[in-house]
Amino acid sequence: MTLCPHTPSTASFPTVIHAHWAEIAQAKGFTITNRVDDRYHLLLRCETCGGTHRTKLFVLMNNQPTCPHCVETRWHEDAVEAGLVFLARVPQDRHYGFYEAPCGHKLRRQFELIKRIADGECSHRCEICQNTKEEVEAEAQGWVLLGAAPTRDLNYRSYRHSCGHQQVIARVNMQTGRFNCEACGKGWASAPSYIYCMRFELPELPPMVKLGFSRNPQSRLNYQLKRRPDLHAKILHSVALPTGHKALCLEKQMHAALKRDHPGSVVTPEMYAPWLRVRSEIYSADLEPVILDMLDALPLLPDA
Repeated sequence: MTLCPHTPSTASFPTVIHAHWAEIAQAKGFTITNRVDDRYHLLLRCETCGGTHRTKLFVLMNNQPTCPHCVETRWHEDAVEAGLVFLARVPQDRHYGFYEAPCGHKLRRQFELIKRIADGECSHRCEICQNTKEEVEAEAQGWVLLGAAPTRDLNYRSYRHSCGHQQVIARVNMQTGRFNCEACGKGWASAPSYIYCMRFELPELPPMVKLGFSRNPQSRLNYQLKRRPDLHAKILHSVALPTGHKALCLEKQMHAALKRDHPGSVVTPEMYAPWLRVRSEIYSADLEPVILDMLDALPLLPDA
């Protein structure tokens, strides 16, 4: 976008462009094309892009003028590098611009932040998409996202449980399901639980299996046991039990039998400590069919 010279036909101010003004302008990357509006303003042409803009004589003489066309070009380029589309400058704040995110939503962001994103220092996040994601996380746990938690830090949200109770919960806990409703929730001992068998394939180690119990085996695996999210592991089988206390008692009986009948299959913690956050209950993979048979037999037990 190039502005056209707009000197009045009959100027009421001096129109001469002094040689030392022209020299200073050239040294700063501009050419003075006209004096405009009054004795204190000039029209400069940028030697980089060819665009013209109006500036004060004082700015030219005492500072480095900035070409607005080059600046806007950089805003567009930074937006592309950041994976966004620059739409317009925010009229009320010269430090902000409007951008279109890949999802199609409109974002209001600082130009400096977009520059940092373009340089790979951080990434952008769409508030609308983020809110939808958090709503889905809450729904999966039987809660409704209400919004931010003003009395806590940014990692907390306000939720409403299906029983009607409202509670402030850390978002990471909502993601993992490792919390209870303060109104209707049960402790681990009385809440339904599972006995499970997991299989691990750790780097440079033979396959291993784990027998354990948890109210939420998937959360236990992904958020408590694995030290790295890319480790190969899966739940082979799980059996639901009415209470955590019952699961704990049966699990202890099973471990006692495994250690008694298969002592050579117990894996020492030193082998898997770099990969797993657990100190026991890991066996070599040859016990996998044995543990699975034990799990299959659990529903047949009279007190299970």
